[in-house]
Amino acid sequence: MNSRERVLKAFKRLPGLPDRVPVQFELCRQLSDHFGKELGIPVHYTDNPYEDVTYRISANELRVAMGSDVVVTGAAVSDDYKIIMDEQGCWLNEYGMKMRQGDIYVEVIEYPLANAETRADIENFQFPDPDAPGRYRDAEALVKKYKNDYLVIGDIEVTVFSLAHQLAGMEKLLVDMMMETEYVIPLFEACAEYQTQVGLRLIEKGVDAIWFGDDFGTQTSLILPPETFREQLKPHYKRMIDRFKEAKPDIIPILHCDGAVAELLDDIREMGFEVFNPVQPGVPGHLPQDMKERFGEKFAFWGAIDQQDLLPNGTDEDLEKDIIEKISILGKGGGYMISPAHILQNDVSPERVLKFIELSKRHGSYS
Repeated sequence: MNSRERVLKAFKRLPGLPDRVPVQFELCRQLSDHFGKELGIPVHYTDNPYEDVTYRISANELRVAMGSDVVVTGAAVSDDYKIIMDEQGCWLNEYGMKMRQGDIYVEVIEYPLANAETRADIENFQFPDPDAPGRYRDAEALVKKYKNDYLVIGDIEVTVFSLAHQLAGMEKLLVDMMMETEYVIPLFEACAEYQTQVGLRLIEKGVDAIWFGDDFGTQTSLILPPETFREQLKPHYKRMIDRFKEAKPDIIPILHCDGAVAELLDDIREMGFEVFNPVQPGVPGHLPQDMKERFGEKFAFWGAIDQQDLLPNGTDEDLEKDIIEKISILGKGGGYMISPAHILQNDVSPERVLKFIELSKRHGSYS
């Protein structure tokens, strides 16, 4: 059984169980560079228009050599885009967000729609060109190279809600959602349409799945009331998935959604999502048994291994125990791909990365 068949079975697209639970992971630049040098594999980075998505869609040659069962690709920055650093080390990305490098992630420090109030403000905003030169060069090459052996996922993370608050600012957007300010729904529509166009181009290139990414939860609760989510956000995702299904009926819709979002999972399934990621551990409502019992018939799960504390700080014994628990519960009867709940940062040692992969494969067999 190759990796492609293994993941299709785990995602419930082929009958029967995979031979083992498939494995996936992403690496920050420091870890990618380390393993690339150690294994003698050149690391190719695909710079995404939103910087932190870069590490989702880069280093695929390295990751499959290390044991990943999937390839993840996405849109690249335009050939015409160049980073111009100011004297403070800040720059404008393709969306016009002013960015700077934080301790771990890149941060938005100035929002191009910080003063938006009307529909006209959104209509006058220039999104990046989805068809700019070079946008899908890497995606096309990866599909051509890996399609027969690996499931290829097209990533459009920072999709609607997250893209909107990175354009307008989180506090402003949440207040304006509650006030039903005129620009809010047009902004969601514009974000959805832009990412729909990107997703359709990735489908044209041959990806098997489309990976959305928007965070609706905190460590303890939802960011916004469920009724607001249902009224203002839910319809956009449903329309996007309908359009992707029209273009490719067997496309696999995946949602990455951090935080305590169990309260929204029925809605998320109604929107059309079939795979839920990252099943963030340690937040209310996300105990593995609860997830499997309540939602195991509705979703395949992807993720569930804590990268905030367990991977950087836990013992190998702690990690092994957690991997066994997640596989035995979330993987029971199929429907699970194991991975850390987010991109592995440089607080995780290279040795721990290898230990995660080794333990996941050792304990992942169904035979």
